[in-house]
Amino acid sequence: MIIQGAASSPAASLLRINRRRPQAVAGERCEMCAEPVAAEHAHVVNLDSRALMCACRPCYLLFSDEQAQLRYRAVPERYVRFDGLSLDERTWDGLQIPVGLAFLFRNSVQDRTIAFYPGPAGATESELPLDAWDTIVEANPDLAVLRPDVEALLVRRTNGQESGAGSCHLVPIDACYELVGRLRTLWRGFDGGREAHEAMDVFFAQVERRSRPATAVGRS
Repeated sequence: MIIQGAASSPAASLLRINRRRPQAVAGERCEMCAEPVAAEHAHVVNLDSRALMCACRPCYLLFSDEQAQLRYRAVPERYVRFDGLSLDERTWDGLQIPVGLAFLFRNSVQDRTIAFYPGPAGATESELPLDAWDTIVEANPDLAVLRPDVEALLVRRTNGQESGAGSCHLVPIDACYELVGRLRTLWRGFDGGREAHEAMDVFFAQVERRSRPATAVGRS
């Protein structure tokens, strides 16, 4: 009778296989080149699918030329505050957005402006009436600094507000998706509830600290 040694047992064979197997990589990686990226990292946008992709700094810079005709575009990191933006009740109603929080951006592929607003199911997409958005831009020429696909106008209106907007900021598009994702887990009822509004207060305080006034940015 031949006695099978421990070195050739099924358990030993599995152990040898596991030792050869590559170790799982911890943390996030660049979706372009697979290099590790820090927890705080840049993003690029796929213009066709509108999907955000994590990017290391070298890959991010490859897509930072706004004039290049590429499938991907780097998301800028600037924040701008529009103190004098005029969005009264009638103008807001013309946008057909049912809640007091939304972000609006220009989709270059569809050649139109799109709005997203939060709700219990996540972000709801709304194609803005073209004449309504054009009217806003004509009345607020500083909005010309918004870059298509990668920057958005983030608007928050407060209850009882008679005119204007509670706050209007130009922000990176990835910041908007971050906010919507956060609110999705907290949103209750039609207006979001207490926890969602507290999260919005924290988020907008951070945006305010990072923002420069539109008058200091110009139209470059």
